[in-house]
Amino acid sequence: MKRFYVITNIPKDPQLTVARRIRNYLQSKGKECILQKCAAEDPSGRYKYTDPSAVPEGIDCIIVLGGDGTVLRASRDLVERQIPMFGVNLGNLGYLAETDQEHLEEALDHLVLDEYVLEERMMLEGRAYHHGEMMMSDVALNDIVIARSGKIRVMKFHIYVNDRLLNSYNADGIIVSTPTGSTGYSLSVGGPIVSPSASLILLSPIAPHTLTARSVILPDDAKVRVEIGLREDGSEEAEAAFDGDASARMRCGDYITIEKSVRRVPFAKIDQISFLEVLRRKMSGA
Repeated sequence: MKRFYVITNIPKDPQLTVARRIRNYLQSKGKECILQKCAAEDPSGRYKYTDPSAVPEGIDCIIVLGGDGTVLRASRDLVERQIPMFGVNLGNLGYLAETDQEHLEEALDHLVLDEYVLEERMMLEGRAYHHGEMMMSDVALNDIVIARSGKIRVMKFHIYVNDRLLNSYNADGIIVSTPTGSTGYSLSVGGPIVSPSASLILLSPIAPHTLTARSVILPDDAKVRVEIGLREDGSEEAEAAFDGDASARMRCGDYITIEKSVRRVPFAKIDQISFLEVLRRKMSGA
């Protein structure tokens, strides 16, 4: 790799200390490194963190400084560019970052020497509908969560897979996640941990009002539809959130279709057991 672009989480690197450390080191190796000038949301909604048009052509790798949330936002903003991402953790131990500040220069050496492999992560694409008209479409690297809003009471969700009813849940919500997202919100509701290199769809109810509800693992070609159940007063409100970021307001009778996206996010990996190592440390409390 010869040309790098650095995106940093300003609150975690307010003086750009780490970003400049990366740029100086790469330049000392004869490589080009460009720092993102700003990281602000576009008022028009075209991006949340990074303007894709501001990333020059010919960039070999995008280095993202922050935590899992920063990597998620950058991945969604830049998915159309298909540039390998490389996460550097600046906060608590996460699953998406490949290295930390302590091992930063060593990791950069691997990238410079092309000692890495590309691991493509699947994404989900969701389309939310109101009265049969699509009101929003977006992608998610982690998950799409459909959950109640407004009054604190369970809602009814009807889940269809390939146009066949799978189940109806009285619950707080439904999580539809990728393998990457299996260590996120899905994990907190009892969902299974899946290797991020896998390609499948996980479906988990949130606080279901039953003793028998379990997560369901579906093949990656499944087409999921989550419909908001009707109430007599028709007052039920919900929200569909994409990676905890962009969201669509939904009401009784509205539905969202979710399937594997044709777009994928490439990650530059320098350690093939990094996911297992992070998982071990998380599970042991290290």
